Amino acid sequence: MNKIRETIIKKFGNKLRVRVCGLCIEDDKILLVNHHSLNDEGEFWVPPGGGMDFGLSAEENLKREFQEETGLNIEIEKFLFVHEYLSPPLQAIELIFKVRKIGGNLYTGFDPEMGSKEQIIENVQFIEFKKIRKMNKDALHQMFSNVNDIQKIENLDGYFLWEK
Repeated sequence: MNKIRETIIKKFGNKLRVRVCGLCIEDDKILLVNHHSLNDEGEFWVPPGGGMDFGLSAEENLKREFQEETGLNIEIEKFLFVHEYLSPPLQAIELIFKVRKIGGNLYTGFDPEMGSKEQIIENVQFIEFKKIRKMNKDALHQMFSNVNDIQKIENLDGYFLWEK
């Protein structure tokens, strides 16, 4: 097991984590963050987001996460769905929102929960949906697993469980 994965398991393993994520779509492109070393693929593309800080609302947490990871300021448009990731020792409940960029400058940010030598954010970019569809499914957030149309992602609702 690599050192970064060990650190992730030590920090987040064997407990339930609540996360917020934002789906930002512009011109048939989706904003994704590449997290290095979270799986065997060496990359893992997910919508921006992260753990919730106690005392802040989901909306406040999501705005903070976007600023930290992408440099962008956002506005929440609507709540989409709940996704549960269950791959012991990791488990997370993710609240997925549709968001819209309202300012800031896109750049590759950082994860303040990880140390300076353990940063996992490798890249941040808007990626065309047709390119996402061609990517290895193990290197993508599970919301992209069975969706062939960008509109269907925006219309997902309910609860989804992903177990590994």
